[in-house]
Amino acid sequence: MRLADRVQQVADSITLAVSAKARAMKQAGIDVVGFGAGEPDFDTPQFIKDVAATSLARGETKYTPTPCIPELRRAIAEKFKRDNGLTYTPEQVSTGAGGKQCLYMAFMAILNPGDEVVILSPFWVSYPEQVKLSGGVPVIVPGDEARGFKITPEQLDRAITPRTRVVVLNSPSNPSGIAYTPEELKALCDVIVKHPNVWIFSDEIYEKLVYGQSRFVSVAALSTELYDRTLTFNCHSKSFAMTGWRLGYVAGPRPAIDAINKLQSQMSSHVTSFIQQAGAAALADPRGSESVEAMRKQFELRGRRMWELLSALPNVTCVPPGGAFYCFPNVSAYFGKTAPNGTKITDAISFSSALLETSHVAVVPGNDSGFDTHVRLSFACSLEQIDKGVGRIAEFLKKLS
Repeated sequence: MRLADRVQQVADSITLAVSAKARAMKQAGIDVVGFGAGEPDFDTPQFIKDVAATSLARGETKYTPTPCIPELRRAIAEKFKRDNGLTYTPEQVSTGAGGKQCLYMAFMAILNPGDEVVILSPFWVSYPEQVKLSGGVPVIVPGDEARGFKITPEQLDRAITPRTRVVVLNSPSNPSGIAYTPEELKALCDVIVKHPNVWIFSDEIYEKLVYGQSRFVSVAALSTELYDRTLTFNCHSKSFAMTGWRLGYVAGPRPAIDAINKLQSQMSSHVTSFIQQAGAAALADPRGSESVEAMRKQFELRGRRMWELLSALPNVTCVPPGGAFYCFPNVSAYFGKTAPNGTKITDAISFSSALLETSHVAVVPGNDSGFDTHVRLSFACSLEQIDKGVGRIAEFLKKLS
């Protein structure tokens, strides 16, 4: 059977493979500590669920406008003004089935075949795959662990060519948990300003999950010159523990948003109708902010605990997370060793596989994120699970020969 060439260009997800194997082991009765989840372990706040239930009871199950209902569009525009200092009209806002679909539609709307997209590494696994599906060429700029995985303005300047069309910025970051300071982001923006044909895609879905001295700022608020060349992405998934609701949003210049709406009209028409009022309530109701802050405080405690435990492991280095809910330790000191089940540890994939099979701890190898020397651990789980899981990792390391 002949399939489209574009499908052959896209890599299978290592993350999903690990998750599927861990799930199967759990179903078989094995006590697996899962550090793979990229979603909060908290429930969606009850008031948001109540609004959705009311929408269902009212029969709000029919088609809506492609961007979304006016109430949600206004709530998103007001959120950007209130939280981020960004002035968007409702017509400059669109929605999609999660932040992932919003990003994909934006790449499809902006890129022509052969256009280059600069992606900072370590990166979220879907960025380069979506670029390839859109006919673009990913250009990876590696961060240095010694600098907290952050790239320099000089690196960015060298990566931009006449074919560059987009620079993707993600802070706080998946998988590394790093958060650029406003000054560091401004320095990167100063480079992009010099290239008038380059857009910024600012993925800000972890904006509410920042810790310690980290301070979040929207990229589009840093430069009036770049405001009209920036698409700002966000979603309800991480902030409000609504991953399964599939509600993301994007704001930016009207021509780009209109193009995204045109694509959406031929893809899924719009996001699910009866979640749209709930999405508006999450952004507008003060209880939404209260629930986010309660969750953020718990994540900060968990992140500190996980980082301390990982940093205490022999020959393991780990950059402290400034945001999101991930630690990204370097385990390359153990490459070349053999696990108790006979697996030769050669990279993050073999390390993760042996760890799951022999010690029943699920982590995500960093290969799909540009670093085959690192693994990603999510601290979207209890402190007890963190202690238990990292303790098992410590015992696993002792058994490598």
